Amino acid sequence: METVPGEETQLVPREDMFWSCRQTILEEMKKKFSQIENAGEEPRVLCIIQDTTNAKTVNERLTLNLPASTTVSKLFEDVALKAGYVNGSFHLAWGNMTDMVVLDQSSEMPLSDSGFEPGKKNFLQLTDKDGEQPQLASGESGTVDSSGLDDNTQDRFIGPLPRDGIVGCSNDYSSYSYASILKSETGYVGLVNQAMTCYLNSLLQTLFMTPEFRNALYNWEFEEGEEDPVTSIPYQLQRLFVLLQTSKKRAIETTDVTRSFGWDSSEAWQQHDVQELCRVMFDALEQKWKQTEQADLINQLYQGKLKDYVRCLECGYESWRIDTYLDIPLVIRPYGASQAFGSVEEALQAFIQPETLDGPNQYFCERCKKKCDARKGLRFLHFPYLLTLQLKRFDFDYTTMHRIKLNDRMTFPEELDMSPFIDVEDEKSPQTESCTDSGAENEGSCHSDQMSNDFSTDDAVDEGICLDSASSTERVLKPKSLLTFELFSVMVHSGSAAGGHYYACIKSFSDGQWYSFNDQHVSKITQEDIRKTYGGSSGSRGYYSSAFASSTNAYMLIYRLKDPSRNAKFLDAENFPEHIKRLVQKEKEAEEQEKRQREIERNTCKIKLLCMHPVKMVMMENKLEVHKDKTLREAVEMAYKLMDLEGLVPLDCCRLVKYDEFHEYLERSYEGEEDTPMGLLLGGVKSSYMFDLLLETRRPDQVFQTYKPGEVMVKVHVVSLKNETIASPVSVRAYLNQTVAEFKQLIAQATGLSADTMRVVLERCYNDLRLLYVPNKTLKAEGFFRSNKVFVESSDSADHQVTFTDSLLWKLLDRHGNTIRLFVSLPEQSPGLLANRTSYQKVGDESEDSFGGTKSSTKSVEAILEESTEKLKNLSLQQQQEQQDLGSSNSDSQNTSDVEHADSLSQEVSTASSASAVDNRELENRIQIVGGSGTASDPENQLPSEERSDSDVNNDRSTSSMDSDILSSSHSSDTLCNADSGPIPLANGLDSHSITSSRRSKAHEARKETWDTAEEDSGTDSEYDDSGKSKGEAQYLYFRAEPYCQEDGSGDSHKCLLVHVDKRITLATFKQKLEPFVGVPSSQFKVFRVYANNQEFESVRLNETLSSFSDDNKITIRLGRALKKGEYRVKVYQLLVNDPEPCKFLVDAVFAKGMTVRQSKEELLPLLREQCKLDLSIDRFRLRKKTWKNPGTVFLDYHVYEEDINISSNWEVFLEVLDEPEKMKSMSQLAVLTRQWRPSRMKLELFQEVVLESSSVDELKEKLSELSGIPLENLEFAKGRGTFPCDISVLEINQDLDWNPKVSTLNVWPLYISDDGAVVFYRDKTEEPMELSEEERNELMKKESSRLLKTGQRVNYSPRKEKALKIYLDGGPTKDPGQD
Repeated sequence: METVPGEETQLVPREDMFWSCRQTILEEMKKKFSQIENAGEEPRVLCIIQDTTNAKTVNERLTLNLPASTTVSKLFEDVALKAGYVNGSFHLAWGNMTDMVVLDQSSEMPLSDSGFEPGKKNFLQLTDKDGEQPQLASGESGTVDSSGLDDNTQDRFIGPLPRDGIVGCSNDYSSYSYASILKSETGYVGLVNQAMTCYLNSLLQTLFMTPEFRNALYNWEFEEGEEDPVTSIPYQLQRLFVLLQTSKKRAIETTDVTRSFGWDSSEAWQQHDVQELCRVMFDALEQKWKQTEQADLINQLYQGKLKDYVRCLECGYESWRIDTYLDIPLVIRPYGASQAFGSVEEALQAFIQPETLDGPNQYFCERCKKKCDARKGLRFLHFPYLLTLQLKRFDFDYTTMHRIKLNDRMTFPEELDMSPFIDVEDEKSPQTESCTDSGAENEGSCHSDQMSNDFSTDDAVDEGICLDSASSTERVLKPKSLLTFELFSVMVHSGSAAGGHYYACIKSFSDGQWYSFNDQHVSKITQEDIRKTYGGSSGSRGYYSSAFASSTNAYMLIYRLKDPSRNAKFLDAENFPEHIKRLVQKEKEAEEQEKRQREIERNTCKIKLLCMHPVKMVMMENKLEVHKDKTLREAVEMAYKLMDLEGLVPLDCCRLVKYDEFHEYLERSYEGEEDTPMGLLLGGVKSSYMFDLLLETRRPDQVFQTYKPGEVMVKVHVVSLKNETIASPVSVRAYLNQTVAEFKQLIAQATGLSADTMRVVLERCYNDLRLLYVPNKTLKAEGFFRSNKVFVESSDSADHQVTFTDSLLWKLLDRHGNTIRLFVSLPEQSPGLLANRTSYQKVGDESEDSFGGTKSSTKSVEAILEESTEKLKNLSLQQQQEQQDLGSSNSDSQNTSDVEHADSLSQEVSTASSASAVDNRELENRIQIVGGSGTASDPENQLPSEERSDSDVNNDRSTSSMDSDILSSSHSSDTLCNADSGPIPLANGLDSHSITSSRRSKAHEARKETWDTAEEDSGTDSEYDDSGKSKGEAQYLYFRAEPYCQEDGSGDSHKCLLVHVDKRITLATFKQKLEPFVGVPSSQFKVFRVYANNQEFESVRLNETLSSFSDDNKITIRLGRALKKGEYRVKVYQLLVNDPEPCKFLVDAVFAKGMTVRQSKEELLPLLREQCKLDLSIDRFRLRKKTWKNPGTVFLDYHVYEEDINISSNWEVFLEVLDEPEKMKSMSQLAVLTRQWRPSRMKLELFQEVVLESSSVDELKEKLSELSGIPLENLEFAKGRGTFPCDISVLEINQDLDWNPKVSTLNVWPLYISDDGAVVFYRDKTEEPMELSEEERNELMKKESSRLLKTGQRVNYSPRKEKALKIYLDGGPTKDPGQD
């Protein structure tokens, strides 16, 4: 910019240049604003990118909101700029897929055509390219080390990390494994956690980072012919170590190693102790390495020796035994102590500190020949080369009887000097001596007189480090000062005694750097991070410090002896043995093969494939996996073979088309694109697509139709008003910009109908019918979508002149949309043969009073039952005679029947001929006649009038109490008239019968009864007429029933109905329609809905419609009186407090609103006598509240249902038989169930009821004292826990219940006894408990466990035992043949 001198020699811009620049800036701003404005109109794509190339960036997200027209290559540029990487040094892959699909960086396709969805989150992953991490763009600040990370910002973490895809990740990543793509910057490889194998991963990484163990493992060679490599533990460990050293993966699997252990997948879900695993694995390796150079490897590296001794303090005589050890267990907090040890050194000192045996614990000295004071202790003889210290953080709390974890702080040094722990002889002893084990026996004794001269020499030679590979001269010269060990592994446990997580902090002997090996995550850590694993808190070391301490702390420490002559270095690849080099090459080839396979997977399109089988005519489904470079022609051939169409259809008669299965919509065909690659055709490589492919077939003489993008699919149903039928659909393709007039012409060509008189009705959604009457309106404006359904009718009838909603067409379509198909199972016991009945409606007037339908009727339920039963008997005796008599009178019955066929839909609109209105017609193609029809003369179709097996009664106890009133006075033969033929027999001998819009006789409507309970005051009655029928229901009475036979499991057929019915009719009307088929009035049978699990529930709300039912629902009809207004069906159960099963079903009964408890008891007495054989008097049983299986409030005789007692449908009540007359007379009384506990016999006595006049504790104790004879001052009681019967183990009752609470009333804490049915245990506090041996206790424990499991009670004292950790040397455990 040009400047000129100004005042005070300052350079200022020239004015013309200033204005020129300003103008340029304004133009640029306008241009930018214009771009922004245009971009605002364009859809935008939200891209969320996760950088998975680095452990410290794995939880970070890059977010880009780009226009949908942005190219893929521009996306790579923007990501590189935002992430700070060089473009081209990384991959971008879809992140919400199981298989990683990489984007093509060179693609110039817009994002909208590359699988990105505008307006939604598109998850991507930034991954390394060709195994190399992305290059950082120039200008990055900070000094980057060889690992590619700044030392100052080096990611440091120790402790448990979240599982991939759970914390810090979107749900779209939950199924994605990072193990194969993340590469640790440390150069070390992690191990994948199978489920709960973190303890195994920690130990394996420690062994891998031990040079002596790794090198020895590499020197062992596997002999192919001698053993199966799958079950060889050393070979699988060798393979694992080779992969850990050479693999480029982020983490590798351990499944091959665990398979060699003989473990199955269930072992991955068992967490074990890492120290236990170490011992078991070492044992297995020793067994596998027998008779090899590595046979003594474990002992050479990890085994030490110590002496267990007892020394007499009077004569100095010492008895000892030599023991070996692989690890030293160090106590965190001594038993009974309130303070934990502060360091490993303190714990080691306590480990070898001798204890004095005196008093009753005196030691019998063989020299003194008497019991003497003695000193017992341990003395280290040899320390192993690799010293393992186990910090015993898991303990058992005898107060709570639970395992606990001690989180107290315990420090440990990086270098541990073990020389102070060699000589711990008590110099104050009268005679001090030492007994060595230089090749001696493992057990022996010695004394000072024999060994005093050699004491100092032996001590120097035999106590120290055991170097089996060194010469005897070197061993003698090894001084104590060289017993310095270097810490290199800390195995950390995070969690509690119930479970947690293991990981390892390991120091590399190559560079001295500490690393955290946390399953698949490996990262650098510092010495400060190691100090964080000491545990505890910065506060005191008191008794309760552990409870408030961190749960992440060191559990196992491994030290290595600092000895330059023995300290080994790791073998590098050049120095590998030949067999290891071959193994490395083999694993590298396998990894390359896996990489190639993964590359193929990345380029494979996986899409759902559908095909309509040309012979079976069923839609087949499969998954087509095709490489993106395969052409459409090749893909068709693959799909042809996949669907197994060879021999059925020629290959040239098949093609692939784009298909939307949800909408059943053919989106487009691919004419002329046979050589186009599938990747381009499908819009990129994905593992799932928003559309499917359909393999379409044709006959050789047919031609494929062209499906163009933008077309919509229309299924056209032709409607016939004359036949009242709706034809199967014809598929027509149209465009959204077509007019209705053009669309009619298109339909006319496809169906042959006249477009001039055509009416087109679009069904946009359920019950939404729209008449397309505006010729110039487009289909899009009318609401057409991808897939549509229309109904067309073309005729010259007068129905065209009627308003659409009043027309016959609308009513037919409305009926079509609301008709459902139901399977109705008729009752097996039907009152007489249908051929023996006259019209039900005819006798309806005569039998009016017998049903109690008149207002003056006061007959009880029992009276009706007896009357109906008697009529049934009379009918059964006269059947044969009536059959002959009624044969000639059926025609008369037909003419005089009050039953009239309903008017057809055409009769409602016009006065068309009534002769055609009663024909059996098809509503639509999907409503078909199922099964055959029977006749009354068929003896197989004739069911006996009164037969019911015991099994039927038992299987249907819910209706058994009502079976005696199933018959009413309508015992004459019922027949419906057909306008064109003679009488049609009904019910079990059914012929096809159709009722469309029937009108009931006035006499029958008068007998209609409605159901009502708690809803009777809901205000809905005004919507219904006196018959319970909806006032607007007349148009919804379509009903058609057809017989069909249903096979049951035994091979017998059962008579059923296939019913097509308008689901808007009420249950009351539906039952009326079923009356002719069942053979009894609707008030004398019940409707049960059958659900998928074969559970049945009674439908009782007569005013509700069938809208909750759907096609093919099952209904069971059971005989029995339906409920009247204000009545409730009640299930009565007997309460048996001292039985193993205290709840036993008795009968079904009917209780009415306003009835007293005594009245209901009177109603129950005959039922109990007849059905349950219980002969009771009314004052020797009571009714009480039932909540599940818990007895509650006792109902008094004067209580009134709905006033004093809330009652509802399907209510349940307890009936309790009394040994004496009822004592409960008032609501102020309290009935308590009591049970005596006898500690001396380890037994609970039977329940006994105590009735209290008040809630006083003193009264309760007095009653219990009177009942049991226990003195009042010795009586203790406790409230039972949980629900009735409050079962508890006799081994726990003493300590688990709150005995003798300090309260004066029962209705306060901790008792809260304010209702009947509470359980109270009581005992004599002076009664001593039975002494049990261990065997008796175990036996009693088993019995109690079995008893409590049967009653469904929780057994607290028998927790689930942990599965023992085992490594199987023979390939796996042998399954017990007795096990399933």
